[in-house]
Amino acid sequence: MSQWMTLLQKEILEMWRNFKWIWVPITFILLGVKEPLSSYYLPQILDAVGGLPEGAVIKLPTPTAAEVLITGLGQYTTLGVLIIVLTTMGIISGERKSGVAAMILVKPVSFQSFVSAKWAGSVLLMWFSFFIGYLSTWYYTGLLFDWIPFIQFLQSFFFYALWLTVILTVTIFFSSSFVNSGMAGFLSLVVVIVLSLVSSTLSNWLEWSPAQLTNYANEVLLDNGIPEDTLPASLIAAVFINVLLSLSVFIFRKKELAQ
Repeated sequence: MSQWMTLLQKEILEMWRNFKWIWVPITFILLGVKEPLSSYYLPQILDAVGGLPEGAVIKLPTPTAAEVLITGLGQYTTLGVLIIVLTTMGIISGERKSGVAAMILVKPVSFQSFVSAKWAGSVLLMWFSFFIGYLSTWYYTGLLFDWIPFIQFLQSFFFYALWLTVILTVTIFFSSSFVNSGMAGFLSLVVVIVLSLVSSTLSNWLEWSPAQLTNYANEVLLDNGIPEDTLPASLIAAVFINVLLSLSVFIFRKKELAQ
């Protein structure tokens, strides 16, 4: 355990040196405040832009607080996913390519500790960034529209964060499989897009898909309670994460020992 904690501390320190603990949370905060502010000031923005016939009146329906939060979460499903992939795709492949991984593994460091410590460090960064970003969405939505109960905020945060953890783990799997970081990132996005499209298209048959967690988080915000399929989907997501991590360690060990 002391070895694993040392590797985790190294990973966290490395992310500090790369300023990830600064720019990733700031980016998520900007994504978080964008939707409530743009939704609230949209009529004024359209009026300032102009181009409408003289005397025209802009009347837009005021969105509910839940709708604003759901739209805000959509930002993390698109741009947030891209940020997660870009910051994670080279976490193992980059060190393999530079030879850093080989130097660390020369010491009595297990492959499992090496991969899992990198995964844990990335998860900490992602959960922290997503929490403060989504918290800013919730806060400004409350100020400008209406307050969503904090317990609903936490529940929707957990389900969304679990899905983002699946995406992060997929990226680490491909990062351990390929030396080329670009290939790892590309394949990660392809898998996530395909899984999301298939799950949404066949939602009646894939109710337990981890990709459905985003929809279940939205249901929580709409005050419809926690859907009954949320627990099975969460458990399958946890199993999926553990299987991918085990495969990441296996493939990484195989490729390193083959060199």
